[in-house]
Amino acid sequence: MGNLQKRIQEIKENISVACTKVGRDQSEVTIVAVTKSVSEQRAAEVVNEGIVDLGENRAEGLVQKQQNMQDADVSWHYIGNIQSRKVRDIVGNISYLHSLSRINIAKEIQKRAAEPINCFVQVNVSGEESKSGVTPQDLERFINDLAEYDKIRVVGLMTMAPNTEDEALIRSVFSQMRVLRDQLMEKNMQHAPCTELSMGMSNDYSIAIEEGATFVRIGTALVGAESEGVR
Repeated sequence: MGNLQKRIQEIKENISVACTKVGRDQSEVTIVAVTKSVSEQRAAEVVNEGIVDLGENRAEGLVQKQQNMQDADVSWHYIGNIQSRKVRDIVGNISYLHSLSRINIAKEIQKRAAEPINCFVQVNVSGEESKSGVTPQDLERFINDLAEYDKIRVVGLMTMAPNTEDEALIRSVFSQMRVLRDQLMEKNMQHAPCTELSMGMSNDYSIAIEEGATFVRIGTALVGAESEGVR
């Protein structure tokens, strides 16, 4: 068994343990392999091992990988902040956008998309200045404002926990996120079903799953050493 296979097996085992701990089914969790810092070859190896959801955070990287992996059956996720002028490069090329937090981006998507885009609204639950996202206080108003854009489908919420060893703090951020998602889901908004939670990365995906994550974005722990700088 190769290193990549071992890493994937370990991740799946960890996901299974986390799901069992809180009475969830492992099938509820989608692994998004963050391939932003690895080659097309490594990304293709990941797909060959059955991980078909790939995450990129630069429009150029996304387009390049797609061009070189046209034969691969991949669901592409855009996981980084996107500039207005780059929206045209990703619309029509992605299955999910994980970082919607500005109305001007929604306007660009509306202008350029032929079909509705599955979007996660990014929420800055931790309040860190270094992180992007809508504040919890502004979240409901922001999602209500998105109702006028029929090319936006808010499938859920996304957040990033602080990069810390404080498990209680990490868990608190994810728990708050789930409460926000549940409150929105109960409103049964047609444009914003909000059934999903995108949270958890290499260091904290098990905690995220215990707190309700349905999409986990895993870089280094999955794709390996080639992805230096990916958390």
